[in-house]
Amino acid sequence: MNENAWRAILAALADDSAREIYARVVLGEPIAPVLTALAPSRARRVTAALTSAGLIVETADGYAASPSVFADALAAAPRPARPTGVERFFTDGRLTDYPSRAGDRREVLATVASRILAEGERLTEPEINERLSAVVEDIAAIRRYLVDEGLIERTRSGTEYALARP
Repeated sequence: MNENAWRAILAALADDSAREIYARVVLGEPIAPVLTALAPSRARRVTAALTSAGLIVETADGYAASPSVFADALAAAPRPARPTGVERFFTDGRLTDYPSRAGDRREVLATVASRILAEGERLTEPEINERLSAVVEDIAAIRRYLVDEGLIERTRSGTEYALARP
């Protein structure tokens, strides 16, 4: 089975008649009532689409569902690339896993800092909280970690934040 086998499967199952026939084959019900309701050429096309997609196989008794078609299609499909580095802790730009290793934590926090603040920019607490909310769930904890790690600085009054100077 090739990596695009899923396309043939979906194309075959996109047809209402094909889905009904496939369901009947899977359930062990007779398909003759559905096939006879179709024009002969249409019935041939539907069964041919299901067969060529690997969903059903012709047997001496009619048709049987292919038990491994979906597992085979999944096995043949290319696996999505797994994120590496700091990106493995983010999903769709949001921090989803907080790392346990100190080096990873520092790298994640540096990434968050660079995503929410630009060099020379100063933000009030509500502004930084709003930007953090787009990246993290626990705003107060991450803001505190950023300050504790020395990645952002808070003014003495605690009203503004900026990237720490290197």
